[in-house]
Amino acid sequence: MTISIERVTRASAAAAAAALAPVLIDTVESGASVGWIEPPTPDEATLWWSALFADPDADSWIARDGERALGTITLVRAAKRNGPHRAEVIKLMIHRDARGRGIAPALMTALEDFAAANGLTLLVLDTETGSLAESLYTRWGWQTVGAIPDYAVSPSGSLGGTTIMYKRLSSGRPLEPSGERALA
Repeated sequence: MTISIERVTRASAAAAAAALAPVLIDTVESGASVGWIEPPTPDEATLWWSALFADPDADSWIARDGERALGTITLVRAAKRNGPHRAEVIKLMIHRDARGRGIAPALMTALEDFAAANGLTLLVLDTETGSLAESLYTRWGWQTVGAIPDYAVSPSGSLGGTTIMYKRLSSGRPLEPSGERALA
């Protein structure tokens, strides 16, 4: 089947949250450091996604193969008044069964295109130091700022570092003078 990338909307948020629960569970079970030490239950994962999708400063995308969710990525705009030009990339997750199919770069491209079209010129993220994700971000043009050792407890119980990265974008349109954005 063909992979589709869809932006999560208010209308699709509940279904997307339920569909992404297995992706979150699988990501934690695979040992990725995404904020969880033990895999959440399906209900906990669905509630977590629902809360994220309710954030008015967040825009998320979901990758699907038919009805099955395979991956996701989220962009969170800076909440501070001096940051209308920047946002944080969080929770790029791809189910282990779907890795190696070009889903992660497709999600990142959708996010970056959206960010640039909406006046954002600087993206930041953090990722587990030494992880596959870190090498992918570098390949995709992200610059490393530095690393913080012993930043988080991993699902294995050990402390691991996080690497802070950024990417400059060419904006497709100017920012509004007030720094506010129109609601979709």
